[in-house]
Amino acid sequence: MKKKILLILTVVALGFISCDNDNDDGYAEYLVARPLVMSKAEFTSSVDIIAPRPIDESGKVYAYQDYIFINDKYQGVHVIDNSNPEQPVKITFIKIPGNVDISVKENFLYADSLMDLVVLDLSNINDIKQVNRLENVLYNNIFWPFEADIIEHEAYDYNTEILVGWETVTERRLIEEVEQNRGIDIFFEDAALANAAERGSTGQGGSLARFKIVEDYLYAVDSHNINVFNISDLENPEDLEDVYAGFDIETIFNRGNHLFLGSMRGMYIYDISSPATPTFVSEFQHGTACDPVVVDGDYAYVTLRGGNECGALESGLFIVDISNIEDPKLTIDYPMDEPYGLGIKDEKLFVCDGSSGLKVYDKTDVENLVTLNHFKNIVTFDVIPLENHLIMVGDEVLYQYEYLDDEIKLISQIGLN
Repeated sequence: MKKKILLILTVVALGFISCDNDNDDGYAEYLVARPLVMSKAEFTSSVDIIAPRPIDESGKVYAYQDYIFINDKYQGVHVIDNSNPEQPVKITFIKIPGNVDISVKENFLYADSLMDLVVLDLSNINDIKQVNRLENVLYNNIFWPFEADIIEHEAYDYNTEILVGWETVTERRLIEEVEQNRGIDIFFEDAALANAAERGSTGQGGSLARFKIVEDYLYAVDSHNINVFNISDLENPEDLEDVYAGFDIETIFNRGNHLFLGSMRGMYIYDISSPATPTFVSEFQHGTACDPVVVDGDYAYVTLRGGNECGALESGLFIVDISNIEDPKLTIDYPMDEPYGLGIKDEKLFVCDGSSGLKVYDKTDVENLVTLNHFKNIVTFDVIPLENHLIMVGDEVLYQYEYLDDEIKLISQIGLN
């Protein structure tokens, strides 16, 4: 149904704008977002396997056997041969418009393409093939670019075209003109915008993942629901009934018979003893903030990132006691700057603290974390602690570290652009 949605463009206060103090000429740097649009006809037949290409905006990371998959936000997946972690090699790019998440089981890759679920056969990595496409089984995951200072929209024909993402670039603009345009009303006719591992059969995603395979089921969370798919027939997933889970769901993590959902409002725990019908167990509430979660032993580790679209003013690491799964309680919290993903390997806790770098802690005593490493001067996004080494994706760079007794050591990095 056609809907007209009114969205208000606001610009952050000048105190948050990066200005050039040495050349105060009335200009400042702003993050500008522009829509990426393609025809609906092209979209439905748009999956393609092409040669490696520079990344535009690095997203989530996924590991499967000797390969690393890195999402190029809303555009597809970069495939990297990591058989030698000291010299990873880019081998191909899987073009999937609207893609944000993937998950792999027994050489079948499941990927979102806006509202569709795409299935690819990876059995021959040099000849990847699409084997199925389930249409309109997922929530449209193209979100309004809240982080942008300026959003430039050119009208498009929503009957024949589709919004597949946003391109964001930093541009120098005249402050006076930007201020004059503050409060401009922007209208969209697209109703979807209103809803704004090591070797084994299954791969391993980071803490920011929205896809999670548990045995014969794929769970894919959107902002409100757990989308459930039976993948016992790997090539032909069965779309089961969605489970409503709340508001602003962002991430999913699994431990045993439980799913842990990170949201902007809290952490929700679901029982999957009956895997086709996840059932609510409990929740841990916190102030509004962006919220990935990982679990180890009796504790859930939650990073809360404030600012921009995330709502909260302060950021931190929350450690929640889940020894009583029906009554999770906060044990302690630690201040952070702008945390994103996190991961755990034995007693080491890894936190990607945005532009503040990668922080590594000994979590033997959760109420007294001990800093082991702090890799500064890098931008960090998400990590995957594998059995033998750590994978981290940052600002268009893939980093890999080896585990040492009391720290970690960089063994390679490869630029993705």
